[in-house]
Amino acid sequence: MKLGLGLYRHMLTQEYYDFARQAGCTDVVVHLTDYFREGATNARNNQPTGGKYDAWGVAGDPDALWTFAEMKALRRELEDSGLRLAAIENLDPAYWHDVLLDGPLRTVQIEKVKTIVRRMGEAEIPVLGYNFSLAGVCGRVTGRSGRGGAVTLGMDGPADEVPIPNGMVWNMIYDQNALPGTMPTVSHAQLWDRLERFLAEIVPVAEQAGVQLAAHPDDPPMPTMRQQPRLVYQPEMYQRLLDAVPSRNNALEMCVGTLAEMTGGDVYDAVDTYSRQGKVSYIHLRNVTGKVPQYQETFIDEGDVDMVKILDILAKNGFDGVVIPDHTPQMSCSAPWHAGMAHTLGFIAAVLACQRRDTTG
Repeated sequence: MKLGLGLYRHMLTQEYYDFARQAGCTDVVVHLTDYFREGATNARNNQPTGGKYDAWGVAGDPDALWTFAEMKALRRELEDSGLRLAAIENLDPAYWHDVLLDGPLRTVQIEKVKTIVRRMGEAEIPVLGYNFSLAGVCGRVTGRSGRGGAVTLGMDGPADEVPIPNGMVWNMIYDQNALPGTMPTVSHAQLWDRLERFLAEIVPVAEQAGVQLAAHPDDPPMPTMRQQPRLVYQPEMYQRLLDAVPSRNNALEMCVGTLAEMTGGDVYDAVDTYSRQGKVSYIHLRNVTGKVPQYQETFIDEGDVDMVKILDILAKNGFDGVVIPDHTPQMSCSAPWHAGMAHTLGFIAAVLACQRRDTTG
């Protein structure tokens, strides 16, 4: 297994590359989407959290696709800093909102996604993480509820009271001039149909490009959020996604914290099942207490999940991909994000070192 770090767009600087290497990371997962753009609820010294119903920010320019040149330059920049670019996580809603919504620009935007996948292949970036969702990551609340008063995230009840306004999808605003009103509610069957059509069109391109698509489960894993359906909110629903288009390029971005928040199944069984299939591209490692719609994120060493057991299952099944903290509690110091990440990375690095010792005797 490889130790990695997720970096947001504004963190793609030498300072953060040095931090990653100093913390023992060999790989990074990058977010090229700027979730903080014109957003009032996200501080740039933190991960994007937003409010319970507030948008993270404004989507980018729909005509300014990520180019081969910028992706190749980023990969080389990271390699010069001793890091491997393991994946790009998430597409900008500006590029594919009508793929999610089955809107009039769907055909045009499917071609944009294909172009991005092909450019990733040319730039030798092996994985594209994505989350096929209408509401996106919402419904969470922030407070000083972590150990020692650390700032952390959680959920304090369902989030269906406020529907998604027109011009917003995946918790970002893609049309600032949208007409008043809200997104019409669709069924679970309709949303699954949209995902299956997406996979049928994109997986063959990913196969040709040598890029693996890695699906994130719905976070928070509720059946509905903001009056819209969710796709993967129980562990077994991952299998339906994999079976829709069987291919080594149709895989999973496995979020252990999200799996632990689910009301059904067992997090250890889920990690075992999908890692034994060889269907896990990379891992988000985060601990929690409780289940939706009442849960709290915690430091990695104190939640409901035995993280050593999770990493042992992955090792037993031969998982050799990247493990990253997706987010952590914010520690009380002048660099809350850095401190929280360093604490989590140190824990993971220690477990991996023990595994290597046990293997080599």
